[in-house]
Amino acid sequence: MKWGRERWQDEWQRLKTLDWQALDVKEAGEWPVLLKALCGALAFGVALGGLSWWLVSEKRVELEAAERQEARLLNEYRSKVSEAAFLPEVRDQLTALEEQMATMRSMLPTSAEIPSLLDSISDAALDNDLSIETIRLRPTVSNTHYVEHPLDIQVRGGYHELAQFVADISQLARIVTQHDVALSPAEQSGESLRMSLVARTYSYIEEAGEGEVPAP
Repeated sequence: MKWGRERWQDEWQRLKTLDWQALDVKEAGEWPVLLKALCGALAFGVALGGLSWWLVSEKRVELEAAERQEARLLNEYRSKVSEAAFLPEVRDQLTALEEQMATMRSMLPTSAEIPSLLDSISDAALDNDLSIETIRLRPTVSNTHYVEHPLDIQVRGGYHELAQFVADISQLARIVTQHDVALSPAEQSGESLRMSLVARTYSYIEEAGEGEVPAP
């Protein structure tokens, strides 16, 4: 249906003279066409705005989640870059530690070398003109990564000879630590002294034999 100029003027006049307070939704069919068009456009705008808000809100949540993930990934990337920058230095330090460990392990006696180590200690005592009273192994002590071999040592001689004996033990090719050193006069008179100590040497647990299990 075509609207002429007179029809537009008539509808516009009805809209201008409309009593807005007397409007009733139940009588919406009798409203001026322009008012119905205006209400329809307003309803469409509200619906479109609500739909847009819902869609934008959903996208906003996704955007915030993506921004948080981006920040987390960026922090992880920076951390990885920092770690990578120090990686060559860490590798060098690890290589140096492995070399030191290999050197230390080479200084520890194997199970088969314990008897020869006792012979070396006895030779050191005899070389310093000391009288050997006791050199014997105690029961071994097993730890997580190594086995401890304690030795009771008791020798007699002059002060300087005893001091040199202690120094010679510390310079053996295998690691031997000395503990509980005690000096006492060997005789009622004279300069002879008796020295007792506990020496300990160690071997790696994988090299320990059945005889190295500690006594119950």
